[in-house]
Amino acid sequence: MLWVLLLIVMLITGFPFVLNIIGTLILFLHVSLPALDTKILVQQIITGISPPALVCVPLFILGAELITSGETGKRLSRMVMAWLGHLPGGIPVSTNVACTLFGSVSGSSQATLAAMGGTFRPILAKAGYPSSFSFGLILSSSEIALLIPPSLVMIVYGVITSTSIGKLYMAGIVPGVLLAILFSLYSVIYSKVKKVGYTEQKATMRERLTTVKEGIFVFGYPILIVGGIYMGIFSPTEAAAAAVAYALLVEGVVYHCLTFKTIIRSAKATGIITGVVFILVGAGQVASWLISFLRLPEKILPQIFGPDPSYIKVLIVINVAYFIACMLVDGLVAMYILTPIFAHYVLLAGIDPVLLGVLVTTQVALGTVTPPFGCDIFTAQVIFRRPYLEIIGHSFPFLFITLLMIILVATFPQLALFLPNTMFGK
Repeated sequence: MLWVLLLIVMLITGFPFVLNIIGTLILFLHVSLPALDTKILVQQIITGISPPALVCVPLFILGAELITSGETGKRLSRMVMAWLGHLPGGIPVSTNVACTLFGSVSGSSQATLAAMGGTFRPILAKAGYPSSFSFGLILSSSEIALLIPPSLVMIVYGVITSTSIGKLYMAGIVPGVLLAILFSLYSVIYSKVKKVGYTEQKATMRERLTTVKEGIFVFGYPILIVGGIYMGIFSPTEAAAAAVAYALLVEGVVYHCLTFKTIIRSAKATGIITGVVFILVGAGQVASWLISFLRLPEKILPQIFGPDPSYIKVLIVINVAYFIACMLVDGLVAMYILTPIFAHYVLLAGIDPVLLGVLVTTQVALGTVTPPFGCDIFTAQVIFRRPYLEIIGHSFPFLFITLLMIILVATFPQLALFLPNTMFGK
């Protein structure tokens, strides 16, 4: 209880999140367990960042940085607008589709937010859409990047639970596409009900084919990553390395937009972002170890689940716990803390770890755009230079749609499990 109170106080007073986790743990151990050697904290941090599968993380981040620095986003935007911009509600639908496709290239919600948000926000504003709707749409569409390959969150979940990252990647595709469809349907309905927006002049077939010719190499990223893993050609780590090589080839040789300075800047950014991710992973490992050391699950969970928990009850409790936790702390840390806590009951209830990975990843993605502390909300503030309340003003309909998708996947597990069950080289 003391640790939780310290954590809440430091969160409220505005301390950096990593300091909140590590600092409160050190203070708690010093007061409550003074005989415990604090070197254990260092050992746990190293344990958390040591799994070989985490090599994927800096590689996918580097690929995303190279792509964001180049022409991919612009060409993708033009291609999507040429094919969809003339449809009813076509501009917000194009925004959603472009964010989803770019997410399948970058694997990062923040990279997607920066690349697609800067492009589509002026287009949405010109079409008459309120800024709060535009921000809600762009934020929520960007979160799909965490659900579909090459999702960094799924890598971490796979490391924590020893679940196949390749299967997790395949499992996220259908739910991610379903979420994009639901967002697009809402955008069309919103446009008609509010009588807002206009449709772009329909592009000729020649213009459409020109945009496809200019942007065709964009599709190489998901084909390389998803196709390679699905067919058993690549492991996730090999797919990450191949994606970096492809990004260098496309942006440097085909589009001629990479310079040595750009590559160095991307490498530096990769180092910084990787450092932040690994610090969070290490902090989460320490918190998870302390919870296990104090035997908190054995003291609390039996009262919640009872002696014979049902499949539905376990799923509901886990989703509620993640929903609350991801609103308050970083999703990676929440995964490290909560996943081991519920592991025994997941096994007892017979829940497929791949299905649970999709649900947990969706909750983490939801947490990035959920008030009060969703990290992508603050990212959007920096990118768009708009007030907090304006950024979140129209986020709640999209949050409810994401929760609906979680319910659909939990009710119909084959939405997530069909593709991983048909993979080659399982």
